Amino acid sequence: MAQSLELRAHALQCLLEPDPATKTALIAALAQAHLAGDWVVDNGAVFDVTRPDAARPIPGRPERPLLVPPRLVGRRSMVTVEGRAMLVHSLAHIEFNAMNLALDALWRFPDLPEAYYTDWLRVAKEEAYHFSMLAAHLHVLGYGYGDFPAHDSLWEMVEKTRGDVVARMALVPRTLEARGLDAIPPLRAKIAQAGDMAAAAILDIILRDEVGHVEIGNRWYRYLCERRGLDPQAAYGELALRYEAPVLKGPFNLEARRRAGFTEAELVDFS
Repeated sequence: MAQSLELRAHALQCLLEPDPATKTALIAALAQAHLAGDWVVDNGAVFDVTRPDAARPIPGRPERPLLVPPRLVGRRSMVTVEGRAMLVHSLAHIEFNAMNLALDALWRFPDLPEAYYTDWLRVAKEEAYHFSMLAAHLHVLGYGYGDFPAHDSLWEMVEKTRGDVVARMALVPRTLEARGLDAIPPLRAKIAQAGDMAAAAILDIILRDEVGHVEIGNRWYRYLCERRGLDPQAAYGELALRYEAPVLKGPFNLEARRRAGFTEAELVDFS
């Protein structure tokens, strides 16, 4: 009988892997092991990532793309192949970070129900699939991941919230990732108008899956608020202020946000 895998420890190893292709393969293997039942969850384990033999950067990532402030990423004209490739590259970088944040949510926070960890394994698997599709399409356009600069805003909030799982759920999946629910439809229309229907089809898949990812963040945020005796809506405002979350600007995809688990009271803030 094969030795059982410990899900959180293996998620950390996936997170530390710098090569995108290897990282996505490791996530796929971990997800397959989960389906086969060859895994256990030690939700009480605490990992020491400061040891000399574990002093690898979190997250593991390749030397490229060059990370720059958002204003220096460059404009993405849909008129040229290069402009479309820049947009696809930007989306691929978002999905690479999203893959890492799912792995980080999985390994970092102990003492949660097993379903929490399997939910974030599902997110990691789907984000890895999104990244792989976008990276493959970049090659079709004549480019590769790392050929353009990118910014790191999503991971910066992951770092800020590494000490508090409630803040992580509030401000990463249900704030920064939820922005994708609003942004994808106009991006999809723009890239379809430019004639890149393959990229448009990828965005359809990403939007479908991101609704589920934001729903997972919403569900665990509310669970954690209940466990701590917090009012979710009031706590969110306090956390957004404390961690300097970006002020969200419309237009908002209210239908997608509704399917992702935002309450009608919360949606009033987006109307």
